[in-house]
Amino acid sequence: MKVLIGTSKGLIVYEILPDIAPKELAIHFLGFSVSMIFVDLYTNRWWVGIMHRHWGQKLHYSDDQGVSWVEARLPSYHGFKMVNGTPAKLKEIWSMKHGGGYPGKLWLGTEPGGLFSSTDGGASFELNEPLWYHASRQKEGQWFGAGSDLPFIHSIEINPYDSNHIYIAISCAGIFESLDNGTSWKPRNEGLLATYLPNPQVKVGQDPHQLLIHPESPNVLWQQNHCGIYFTKNGGQLWTEVFLKKGRSSYGFSLALDEKSPGRSWVIPVESDQRRISPNLKLEVFETSDFGQSWKSVSKGLPTTNTFDIVLRKSFKRKENFMIFGTTNGNLFYTLDEDPCWQLISSHLTKVNVIDIA
Repeated sequence: MKVLIGTSKGLIVYEILPDIAPKELAIHFLGFSVSMIFVDLYTNRWWVGIMHRHWGQKLHYSDDQGVSWVEARLPSYHGFKMVNGTPAKLKEIWSMKHGGGYPGKLWLGTEPGGLFSSTDGGASFELNEPLWYHASRQKEGQWFGAGSDLPFIHSIEINPYDSNHIYIAISCAGIFESLDNGTSWKPRNEGLLATYLPNPQVKVGQDPHQLLIHPESPNVLWQQNHCGIYFTKNGGQLWTEVFLKKGRSSYGFSLALDEKSPGRSWVIPVESDQRRISPNLKLEVFETSDFGQSWKSVSKGLPTTNTFDIVLRKSFKRKENFMIFGTTNGNLFYTLDEDPCWQLISSHLTKVNVIDIA
């Protein structure tokens, strides 16, 4: 299989197969920071978002697996304003998702917290106004930046059995759900705790770091939150917090799910918001098979001492038994085993921002 690795200095494509050493196939956009990758399995198109230091966000796609690239038209905030009255402006593209049963439909999550859609395969995009003008956003302070100046939509999840049913995750605002293809939106943050706010149980103002829907049991969703690890079994009506081992931090960014078992997931913790390093300087992956009632470390092959690496929200991917993650220090690890045994692909990349599997 081909794996696309988006780093702060370019896009690297690897081929990874059983019993064969990983092979680097190509490097694209050399020297530029890759902020978003989306491999559209409906169309086999590769989408890549690039952050230029001087020219800002750019969007490119390839229909021939990177042999050639086309620069796409960016979504525009022309005519729209922020809550404080200043003109809205695209800062970064964070996420992209195919519209499922709607051919040609794409969803695009951006900073400053706007959700765009396309009905023509990405030739043009329109801002989703029901979300942009949502009542919760009109009160300043309910949507705000987290690790960034402005709110941003980093996760878009579509119900695999109902393309009208959409979830998005916003830092900071929380989880929002639409049952009508984006015509209306409701916050789904019951059970979450924003411990950084005077009222931790706010309906809007939560900080999910990553959201994933289970592909076979879509009432089950998991999130790695700023304030812990959560799951829901009822489509977001109520979230339940789960904890790693006693004395282990539940803070982090990255999350992966088992495609068959909804109670099975993997996380890679970070020590804390204040100290963003591997806990106890030890890089570990933790697995649960029972909705977080118990966890075990599945970290064979990973460095055990003086490891400052952490893994960002889009830099950990799983497909069947294949798992791969990249770190902020440019280390890239993978495993093809049911009982993970991690192998190092590279120790000399730059910061890994995002990974996707073709």
